[in-house]
Amino acid sequence: MPGTGAMRAFSIRVLDSGDTSSGGPIMQLLSSRAFRAAAAGVAALGLLLTGCTAEPDSLSYTPPAQVDGDLPGETVTALQDAVANALTASGATGAIVGVWVPWSGSWVTGIGTQDPGAGAEMSTDMSFRIADVTRLMTCDVLYGLADEGVVELDAAVPEYVSGVADMKDITLLDLCNGTSGVGSSEPSVVSAWLKTPEREWSPLELAAYGLGRSRVAAHTTFRDADAGYLLLGLALERATGKTASELIDEYVATPLGLEGTSLPRPAAAEPAEDAVMQGHYLNAVEGGYDCTAPVDITKLSSSTGFTDSGAVSTIEDLGRYAQAEAKQALRTKDDPGRFAAPLPAYADAPSWFQATGGAYLAGSLIGQHGWTPGYATAAYSDPATGFTVAVVLNDSTKGSAIVQSLAWELAALASKAPAAAGQTAPEFGLPFSAEQYHQAITDAAIICVAPPEG
Repeated sequence: MPGTGAMRAFSIRVLDSGDTSSGGPIMQLLSSRAFRAAAAGVAALGLLLTGCTAEPDSLSYTPPAQVDGDLPGETVTALQDAVANALTASGATGAIVGVWVPWSGSWVTGIGTQDPGAGAEMSTDMSFRIADVTRLMTCDVLYGLADEGVVELDAAVPEYVSGVADMKDITLLDLCNGTSGVGSSEPSVVSAWLKTPEREWSPLELAAYGLGRSRVAAHTTFRDADAGYLLLGLALERATGKTASELIDEYVATPLGLEGTSLPRPAAAEPAEDAVMQGHYLNAVEGGYDCTAPVDITKLSSSTGFTDSGAVSTIEDLGRYAQAEAKQALRTKDDPGRFAAPLPAYADAPSWFQATGGAYLAGSLIGQHGWTPGYATAAYSDPATGFTVAVVLNDSTKGSAIVQSLAWELAALASKAPAAAGQTAPEFGLPFSAEQYHQAITDAAIICVAPPEG
């Protein structure tokens, strides 16, 4: 391990995919909470965030070893075909993908272009919005604060959020687990997001649309709803006196060395063209969509997603985060309970598809998928092996349906990659097939039609 004596507690070792000894896309963390006093890196959309000091509880994580080298040619060809099918089906012009198979190799690449014309090619250095993966980070902050005794997981929401007296029996943990019973704000505001992308929303204003919807049984039913995570972010801000941006930097980005990951401040920033994956959506026309003229919505206030879906990252950061998150590497207390009692992801969901702790559990994979204006993103990892898949599409027209299916198709394909020389493939399998989700993507494909003349 690097460093000696007093320096060891504050050192961090970042490993590239060529390091076979300590974890490929994940860095070896030999850090402490006190390390969070360091300044944060430049945010992915050109914003500078400042780190904050936290309690000096010990936090360390050693990831599984990652084979140095590319995945086998046949596996890569199958992965490329899957992405090409998803691009056609979704109306996206580009994707950035990361697949890490510790016993076989990795595949990290950009596919396609920024727009349908002669746009710039996709690059793995580009940043993008990670949509609902932000929920995991918000829950990380909750658990981090709980580990330090700043908040109680079972604290009632009205203790921190005013104007929600009818949630006196709902806890902060319910907000994280998706068991608060509240609805989603998205259906009521998505039109405003697309028409006025630079508008800044207050979290409570945005959440109010979901709070106004009919509720489901709390505590025992999972509901995929954004309002709960918006309220959770607001509660954590009020509990600490810090912004959600500062908290995600302090409890997630800095300890894991994610220099390209942040929750930008609400003001929409003009992105640097060569550093940011441009996000789009397609206009609906009679019979389908106008696929020739995607609407650029790259410049968007992060307040549209806030602590539900507002964070940005890069593909390498997203892969590192997903792998560490599946292992609960950010916990400072020995408590495996965050993902221990999941609920069905929806009524009649397959037994292997469940949700809790801000995450979905798909077989042994732990992660998230979702969309935000311009982007659809998914990231999943297996905690036992470190097997990890992350992908983003630069179009949000189809919501999260296609990116979810693509992530699982890629996972099914890559899970069968043979072991590299000198390696042994673990006993690892998934409860679904690549063919199943390839067909789901094809069935969900948009219909491109010529726009009306004039």
